[in-house]
Amino acid sequence: MSLKLPDFAGRRVLVAGDIMLDRYWLGPASRISPEAPVPVVRVSDSEDRPGGAANVALNLAALGIDAVLAGVTGDDEPAAVLARLLGEAGVECHFGASEAPTITKLRVLSRNQQLIRLDHEEDFGSGENAFPLEAFRAACADSSVVVLSDYAKGTLRDPVALIAAARDAGAQVLVDPKGTDFERYRGATLLTPNYGEFVAVAGECRDDHQLVERADALRRDLELHSLLVTRGDRGMTLVGNNGAALNLAAESREVYDVTGAGDTVIATLAAAMAAGADIAEAATLANIAAGIVVRKLGVATVSRSELRLELHRRGIGGRGLLDAGELTDFVREAQDRGETVVMTNGCFDIIHTGHVAYLEEAKSLGHRLVVAVNDDDSVRRLKGSGRPVVPLEDRMSVLAGLAAVDWVVPFSGDTPEELICQVLPDVLVKGGDYRPEEIAGGDCVRKAGGRVEVLSFREGRSTSSIIERIRKA
Repeated sequence: MSLKLPDFAGRRVLVAGDIMLDRYWLGPASRISPEAPVPVVRVSDSEDRPGGAANVALNLAALGIDAVLAGVTGDDEPAAVLARLLGEAGVECHFGASEAPTITKLRVLSRNQQLIRLDHEEDFGSGENAFPLEAFRAACADSSVVVLSDYAKGTLRDPVALIAAARDAGAQVLVDPKGTDFERYRGATLLTPNYGEFVAVAGECRDDHQLVERADALRRDLELHSLLVTRGDRGMTLVGNNGAALNLAAESREVYDVTGAGDTVIATLAAAMAAGADIAEAATLANIAAGIVVRKLGVATVSRSELRLELHRRGIGGRGLLDAGELTDFVREAQDRGETVVMTNGCFDIIHTGHVAYLEEAKSLGHRLVVAVNDDDSVRRLKGSGRPVVPLEDRMSVLAGLAAVDWVVPFSGDTPEELICQVLPDVLVKGGDYRPEEIAGGDCVRKAGGRVEVLSFREGRSTSSIIERIRKA
């Protein structure tokens, strides 16, 4: 499957569910307590992070989605911390205040190893329901996707009513379920149980074929569009509304911490679907995002930049024909990561060994290589009516397949100066007998703090000579 990262800007997703605060105390543990056979941790640092449904909203915001969060907290200091952290991330919050304290999970870590977790919680399902129902209904009106994040803490005591309100507003409803009563989620668009949750409802499966059969039966029984079973190191299985299954292998090369991975999965699903991706595309992106987040410590998020970089690394997105605006975004993200971006340009008509050697030398000057390619009209103006031999899209496709090349972009002018001044690479290179001051766009690059270099000229290797030999033959 060829993927392109959707445009999340301006998309709005509503999250409702159990809101928590995850607290981390960190420090060295160099001795055993004389009071009991336990390590003594000298706390030297601490960190607060939104958890549960709040982590889903935070993951959405990290992707560039306009995230709205509705749920229940206590009227206490952890609730104030959550409101501050989420507000700083741009999440719109609607908290109902309960007499019960805000659910707080304290983890004590030493050398990145969790030693103990201490939970402070009471069930929000008992007593008066403080869920902000009217705020939820109002937010449904301009949200294309609604996520119900159920951690079985009592916030979602009546998911049926929330699903109905969301569907009446025309929103798709994604549910991360808990417990064995999946009837509560009837009519949702998509359910995302993990394998343990799924088999607790559908029964143990002897193989993948039986898993798909039982998932489809459960999907039809609950009137769902799709059902996605997350399977840990075995990846994910998506069963759609026609009963067809999509099996996605686990993407992570190194699992560091699975805490909150399910939040990242459903957030990425929701973001992609809000941006117009179909469920299969959204699930594939979510699987890749899960592979990124499990390499991080604790409850964490995945940014749009990280997701796009991972797509690029896999060769299934981020390469090929880009326009100037897309390329500029890619370059800025790379530079923000501390990567050096090199840029060059040319016709690249009939790619030969001289081109390959030149591009490899250019790539050696940095981390990312951008190749700007003359469109067909500009090649004709430069080379004559018989050129190019190879049309623009084919030239770009071949360039994008070279190991040295990261991004390829067309330009239509006689020189790429305007494009270079927009992109502003760290290094601008050109091959042949140019002087640096003659290279188009060089002044812009130097003024921005970059440098301009001329690479070695390779005699006897040119498209013109290849064409001449073909004609003589």
